[in-house]
Amino acid sequence: MNRTVIRGGLVITAADELHADVLVENGRVAALAAHGTDAAAGWSAEHEIDATGTYVIPGGVDAHTHMEMPFGGTQASDTFETGTRAAAWGGTTTIVDFAIQPRGGSLREGLDAWHTKADGRCAVDYAFHMIMSDVNAASLKEMDALVAEGVTSFKLFTAYPGVFLSDDGQILRAMQQAAGNGGLVMTHAENGLAIDVLVEQALARGERDPRHHGEVRKALLEAEATHRVIKLAQVAGAPVYVVHVSAEEAVAELARARDQGLPVFGETCPQYLFLSTDNLAEPDFEGAKYVCSTPLRPKEHQAALWRGLRTDDLQVVSTDHCPFCFEGQKELGRDDFSKIPNGMPGVENRMDLLHQAVVDGHISRRRWIEIACAAPARMFGLYPKKGTIAPGADADIVLYDPHAEQTLSAGTHHMNVDYSPYEGRRITGRVRTVLSRGVPVIEGNRYTGRAGQGMYVPRGTSQYLD
Repeated sequence: MNRTVIRGGLVITAADELHADVLVENGRVAALAAHGTDAAAGWSAEHEIDATGTYVIPGGVDAHTHMEMPFGGTQASDTFETGTRAAAWGGTTTIVDFAIQPRGGSLREGLDAWHTKADGRCAVDYAFHMIMSDVNAASLKEMDALVAEGVTSFKLFTAYPGVFLSDDGQILRAMQQAAGNGGLVMTHAENGLAIDVLVEQALARGERDPRHHGEVRKALLEAEATHRVIKLAQVAGAPVYVVHVSAEEAVAELARARDQGLPVFGETCPQYLFLSTDNLAEPDFEGAKYVCSTPLRPKEHQAALWRGLRTDDLQVVSTDHCPFCFEGQKELGRDDFSKIPNGMPGVENRMDLLHQAVVDGHISRRRWIEIACAAPARMFGLYPKKGTIAPGADADIVLYDPHAEQTLSAGTHHMNVDYSPYEGRRITGRVRTVLSRGVPVIEGNRYTGRAGQGMYVPRGTSQYLD
């Protein structure tokens, strides 16, 4: 029997904060007991970890990553091996990545391709969502089989005509299918057809710099598409989860629907909380580093996002981690912003940036754990195996030093990308130790894990719908 005791830390979950010791047995949490009590003192174990002065928190669950994703003639620079190792460094112990249905192919074909990419390569546990890029009778039927085997969420796009765009009828059909099989439809909500018109017009005017990426992808077109997918879900009698919400107007659409009691959910990402169009406008093509979709917004939008996280109109913070190197990848759009690969790195920085939000007074410590660990695990059928520290849960545990200071930089991060969107930002808080199913993967500023240690995790249906 493999036993570890973590002693002397402040255990923080979405529900509680308590000075407790944690007993780990065979990769799972076996028990918690108040520090200094006879119960805790009586535990014996092969390994003892001194957590004095640290928070003991659940490993992060990043429910939106794109490792090795093909996009615009290139592919995301993090592999499943490098990306999950970086996740571990940042205190994230589970990712949910997106398998992509090939146009003209089946869902199964896409899922098999992503299993091949990830199998035996991940440092932490992983699961998959399914991107539907070709909604038809066959792929609709396949949704039922995927839900039954643990791929319980399906992403559809109102953006990227000719690549991922589904029309309203296709989205409605997928939502109707999900209403029947218990799946959850996720949507990238921007009006892609209208955006393409604005892109064409901007280029014709000679507007080619990265800042124009944000100007053509208007907040109103995010709000319009958010409103539309909510109404389609209402017609289908289905839930909907809107990914990477960036605009105040889109948050208002979600809040209105939730006030009506509709099963409507939303996520935002650190880039929208901490960066803005000021970054997109950086000179000498530096703004290309910040090109992602939905785009960064003017700073005024940030207050609405923070408010949405506090009021639970936004439930989850994911990264949409989809890194492209500045040299050789982002540069593909040097003369045309529409050719800059859309995506930013972030899987390593999410837990730290959200702790900084605690320090800054935007959210409480328990809300930090809710939006980064518990809510994504519940939303995507992983709770309470993931997302909490409780008897029976996987021992995905992070010892977090809330007083350590660090400076974010490409020179010290572990993501396979040549820049940091947060270069030079000083933050308070740092991961000290990370256990994945009871096994240390980060210890004392050393990576002690290995490729293949992470396991594929089939998921249940969303626990927000039970």
